[in-house]
Amino acid sequence: MMFQRLFLVHFFLLLSLTTATAKRLNTIPRLSPIGPRVWRDQPDKTTLGEFDGEDFETFFYNQTLDHFNYRPESYDKFPQRYLINSKYWGGANVSAPILVFLGAEEPIDEDLAAVGFLVDNAVQFNSLLVFIEHRYYGKSIPFGSREEALKDASKLGYFNSAQAIADYAAIIIHIKETLRAQYSPVIVIGGSYGGMLASWFRLKYPHIALGALASSAPILYFDDITPQDGYYSIVTKDFREASETCYQTIKTSWSEIDELASKPDGLSMLSKKFKTCNPLTDASELKDHLDTMYASAAQYNRPPTYPVNEVCKGIDGGGFGDDTLSRIFGGLVAYNGNLSCYVNAHTDPSETTVGWQWQKCSEMAIPIGVGNNSMFPPDPFDLKDYIEHCKSLYGVPTRPHWVTTYYGGHSIKLILQRFASNIIFSNGLRDPYSSGGVLENISDTVVAVKTVNGSHCLDILFAEENDPAWLVTQRKIEIKIIKEWINKYYADLTMF
Repeated sequence: MMFQRLFLVHFFLLLSLTTATAKRLNTIPRLSPIGPRVWRDQPDKTTLGEFDGEDFETFFYNQTLDHFNYRPESYDKFPQRYLINSKYWGGANVSAPILVFLGAEEPIDEDLAAVGFLVDNAVQFNSLLVFIEHRYYGKSIPFGSREEALKDASKLGYFNSAQAIADYAAIIIHIKETLRAQYSPVIVIGGSYGGMLASWFRLKYPHIALGALASSAPILYFDDITPQDGYYSIVTKDFREASETCYQTIKTSWSEIDELASKPDGLSMLSKKFKTCNPLTDASELKDHLDTMYASAAQYNRPPTYPVNEVCKGIDGGGFGDDTLSRIFGGLVAYNGNLSCYVNAHTDPSETTVGWQWQKCSEMAIPIGVGNNSMFPPDPFDLKDYIEHCKSLYGVPTRPHWVTTYYGGHSIKLILQRFASNIIFSNGLRDPYSSGGVLENISDTVVAVKTVNGSHCLDILFAEENDPAWLVTQRKIEIKIIKEWINKYYADLTMF
C-alpha cells in the first residue's frame, strides 16, 4: 500500500511539472456524477438516501485483458469487481428486469453510496441491481498491481472506453447465464462519462441491453461538434443569473489579480489575502483554483446548497472587505467553509486523478476553451498544444477524432434516427456539460429529458424528501419511459 501511494505521488508530480502548456486539460472538472465534497456545514449528500450496502454482494469476474486482438498477451486475465443486489428481484422465472450501473472514472464504492436511481426504483421494477466497476479503477486492476498497470503507455493502452464496454458486455452475459436469466431485459444506466458509456453500450451491444439511461452525457463535446466555449458560457450564465454584481466582480477580478501579482511582493500579498496554504509562485495558481471552483459550483449547482448562490452571497456580502479581491476571497470562504488555509494545499493524488488524466490524453479529448463573452479571461482550446502536452506525458499522441469515428457524433440526429432506439439522454440546463448533450428528441424512442434548473447527473442520485417538484417530475418521466420499453419487450416475447 505504501509503495502504491508513493508511486501515485511520483506520477502526480510528473503531471504537475508539465501543465503549463495545457491548462484547460487540468482545470476542467472531471466527468463525475458526484462532484466535490467541500461543504463543511452541510451533511454529505452521499450519506443520505436509502442506500444499504449490506444488500449488495461483491463478486469478481475473470476478465479478458484485450477483447479485440488475438495475440497471446490479449488472453491475460484480471479480476473485475461487480456487485449484485437481489433483494427486490422478481426472479428469472418471470424474466424480471436487470438494472445495471456502468461504473466510470472512480472506484465503484463511490457510485454505490451516491447513485440512487437503481435502489430507489428496484421495488417497482422488481429488478436485480448490478454495479460494475470500470477497468483500472478501484479493485479492477490489470497486471497484478496499480503501479504496474500505470507503468507506461504499453500497459495503459488497454485502458479505454471500447475495452470498458466490452468488459460490461462480458459480465452481463456471465450474470445472465449464471442466474439462468436469459430473457430478463437489461437496462444500463450511467452518469457523465458513465452516461456516455451507457449510450454507447446500447449502440454497440443492442442485443445485450434493451435500453439506456444516459444522464448528463456530453457525447457531442468532441471533434468540435459543440462550440468550444459552450461549457464556460453556461458557467457564466449560471453566475450572472444568480447575481449581476457577483458576475461583474468575478469578471474584473482576473486583471486585478494579475496587476497585484506584477508588483514587488505582489505574490506575497496575494498569498496573504487569499490565505494560501503555500506561498504562491505564480498568479496562475490562484486563478486556476478560482476557475475550478466556479466551474465546479456551476456543474454541481444542486439542492439544497446551490453552491453558485452560496459563492455569490460570499462575494456580494463583503464580509472581508469591499474591494474586489476581498470579495473574491469571501466567495472562496463561502464555498469551502472556514479553513486554516485555501489554495494550493498539498493533497495526495487519487487514482482518479491519474487514471482520468490518461483517458483525457488518449481518447477523451474534449475541446473546452473560453471565448470572449464570459466572466473568464479568453483562453481558446489549442489542439496542437493539447496533443504535445499529452505526448510529453505518455510518449503517445492524443487521438482527438477517435470517439466520433468509433461511436458517431457528427450528423447525430440522422445517425441515431436510423440506427438507435431506447436511449434516454437526460440533462439539466444549468450543467455546463449540457452544452455537449443531446437536448432534443431524435425519435419516439431516443428521447431527451431536460430540466431548466437541473445540474450534473442530479436525476440519478438518491431521491430526497425535499427534492423540488421539477426533479421529481423528471425522474417520473424517465421511469415511465423505461417501463414502456420493458412492457413492449415482454409483449414481443410472446410473439416468438
